[in-house]
Amino acid sequence: MLPPSRPTCQPVDQSVHPTSACGRVASSRPGPLSKLGAVPAYPDDDPTSLRLELELVPKGTAVGEVVKQLIALLTVGDLVPGSRLPPERQLAEQLGVGRSAVREALAALEILGIVSVRPGSGTYLRDTTSELLPTTLSWGMMLNAARTRELIEVRSGLEIQAATYAAQRVDDEAVEALRGFVDTMRDSLDDLDAFLQADLRFHLQIAVSADNVVLRDLLQSTRSLLRLWVERGLSERSQAEVAYREHLAVFEAISRRDPDAALEAMRAHMATAGERVGHADVEGSQR
Repeated sequence: MLPPSRPTCQPVDQSVHPTSACGRVASSRPGPLSKLGAVPAYPDDDPTSLRLELELVPKGTAVGEVVKQLIALLTVGDLVPGSRLPPERQLAEQLGVGRSAVREALAALEILGIVSVRPGSGTYLRDTTSELLPTTLSWGMMLNAARTRELIEVRSGLEIQAATYAAQRVDDEAVEALRGFVDTMRDSLDDLDAFLQADLRFHLQIAVSADNVVLRDLLQSTRSLLRLWVERGLSERSQAEVAYREHLAVFEAISRRDPDAALEAMRAHMATAGERVGHADVEGSQR
């Protein structure tokens, strides 16, 4: 039963979707869930037939709850990159909120780089990696530093795998790029900002050379989340000297196209880098 404070809904076309008096899809199931048809989403056709399941939003939490439910729909629903979302009116009816709340939620998702709004066409799920989302999520990591060690473990596994793939798939041009970043690190032991930039570009090049887009995107996200701690963990020349030697060993293994050596070199680097970052985590969280 709808709350008495809700306004009377506009009638909808009963020939398209059987509805209750307030425009929601009739269902024999108990609870506040409502469904549309069962046709998968597709980029250019009518998205009103998209199969989705959304819950009515509790009063007083409209925009935030709409964002959460839309993210859930985008990640576990029928949508694929490039798919068009249902129109604002349909989403508003399904969620039991005003169109303004849906509009604000979609605007927030656009800012995060999850969807793109095309005037006169609709809202689409982006098919490129969001650059802002990892930065936004990093606020949560900074407020919950205890999770940093777990993220370090995840990043370690990803970096080791990337180095292994890179040693198998790297080309001569990428080897020269890696050499240049290592040389910059060697020449920047007294300029830690320049050292960190070369360090970052070195790891990015390895991820690109691994020739695995999913792995590259995961690494980009984990590095973004750990950026603050990585910077805190490299604050002295002695630490930079150790890091340089570790990067040199990784480079030499990759340049020889030796995946086993690359795996071991990156594993050793991640072990000491993890200690540096973890130590910065402890110190930072006690401030």
